[in-house]
Amino acid sequence: MIALWRRCDLVRPQNNPDQDIDLKMTFQPDQFLVGEIDNSVAGTVMAGYEGHRGWVNYLAVDPDVQRGGLGERLMAEAERLLRDLGCVKINLQVRSRNENVQEFYSSIGFSRDDVISMGKRLK
Repeated sequence: MIALWRRCDLVRPQNNPDQDIDLKMTFQPDQFLVGEIDNSVAGTVMAGYEGHRGWVNYLAVDPDVQRGGLGERLMAEAERLLRDLGCVKINLQVRSRNENVQEFYSSIGFSRDDVISMGKRLK
């Protein structure tokens, strides 16, 4: 999975993907989805719900199979899982320069919110 995330340019120096996987496996692990093609990891999505909003992270599809529908299927299942928990809105973050990913999310019904994303590192 981490090799896939690196191929999709999702890993940043401030993030520890091994730790992210370990943490997800202790909280709502059923919302960590992995798509396989020919017994190889071809896609992932990590969803979560904290009672107010759903969040999506680490949506990745192997560049060799992008535009084949796997990303849409992973997101549809993540949305179903979140909806089943009572979630009414999903948030996600996309790097502002990543126009291809913005187009993908627009194509599956996401729209740009008029907000500023802010964060604070606790570790």
